[in-house]
Amino acid sequence: MCPLGKDPLEALKTLSFSENPGLQQSAALYYLHMSQHMSIPLPVEHLEPFYALLRSADLEVQQMSSLSLVNFLLEGNIDKELVVQMGLLEPILDLLESEDPTVQCNSCACIMTLAVSESNREAIGAARGVTPLLSLASSYDPRVQQNAVGAILNLTQSEKIQQVLCKEGALPVLALLLESPDSEVQYYSCAALSNVAANVQHHKALLRPSDRFLLRTLISLLSSSVDKVSSQACVCLRNLATSVDIQAEMVAENVLPKLCSLLASGSEDVRRASIALLWILSQHPPNQDTLACAELLQSLGMLLAAHKTDPVIVGHTACIIKNLNLSKNRQRITESCCVEGLLQTMLLTDTQEDSLRYVTSCLAELAKQEGAMLHMVQWMDEPLTKCLVRLAGQLEHPEPSFHAASIIQHMISHGNSHRINYALKETYGCLEWN
Repeated sequence: MCPLGKDPLEALKTLSFSENPGLQQSAALYYLHMSQHMSIPLPVEHLEPFYALLRSADLEVQQMSSLSLVNFLLEGNIDKELVVQMGLLEPILDLLESEDPTVQCNSCACIMTLAVSESNREAIGAARGVTPLLSLASSYDPRVQQNAVGAILNLTQSEKIQQVLCKEGALPVLALLLESPDSEVQYYSCAALSNVAANVQHHKALLRPSDRFLLRTLISLLSSSVDKVSSQACVCLRNLATSVDIQAEMVAENVLPKLCSLLASGSEDVRRASIALLWILSQHPPNQDTLACAELLQSLGMLLAAHKTDPVIVGHTACIIKNLNLSKNRQRITESCCVEGLLQTMLLTDTQEDSLRYVTSCLAELAKQEGAMLHMVQWMDEPLTKCLVRLAGQLEHPEPSFHAASIIQHMISHGNSHRINYALKETYGCLEWN
């Protein structure tokens, strides 16, 4: 559809600013029709009539005009910041107070879409838009609730709005919504809590000593059949796991079996989120004995075998194994398929990848131990030996080069100099390792 010309615009303004509900309905219906068929930007001057239509006392006008505005915003036919600059935020926020679910739903959707902009988030917060959204987040209408929580999620990207949400009592509301039967509401509320939890100053409010409801609920969501919910629960738990005490509570709540299951997920986001949380947990000694169980090591080995080209998976797994490499855990690690998995990743990992640094560092640490080195030698075939020799010679990448040289030195001390010398000859034409 072509943009409206000047004369039709004047006619639309006349209809929109009329006190006759029938005339306003005609204007609202025309805008709704345009929003459903227009494929080009709406001219700026056509936003002005919305001010009158959104403020109309007629329910049908409110419903149609708010829906058309949502459509324009979702299709990208209106500049989101321009909507606020034109003064339309106030009437949209006023519609949040409507008793009609359709108007509530549409106005929440408008706020959710507008709140992707940082300046708009600030404007919504300054206009006290948080309070009515929190109220609608508890609506019995699933459409209204979903859009209200979605709007809150977008607002939590602003640290200033996070402060407002905490003062307005949003955290208990969002925590309760984690138990919603609607997976979208679960996801939105979990993602909003993740954003808040990324700010350590809010942890005290999120994790009150007398009430660990949030922690237990997030752990239960790890078993969700909806991938984005379980993934986001991992992210939120990771953001909260900043202290040894909180981590100990997570481990005590039996988080490990759930995370092991997630490592085998068909979703990349779920796998990456779960391995990142395990990495955080593995950094603290009190958790390491629990984590160094056969089940997790087996899961990590299988993960490496299946996703040996994923730098996030490879890097985090190498760091976890290195963290767990204590004297009491060495035999378990050696007997698992993790060592073979790490060795195989070297053949497929680009030298530029940070993950190669983590893998070679982990293997170099393992190579210092008699049992682990003997196990590594069993898997050290010609391609792997050549790979190590090649890495050791790439001095422009000092860390992988140093770690590879260290592994080679341990191989030689275990009577494998013939393999190394053969690889040197094949790779560089040298005859002996110095």
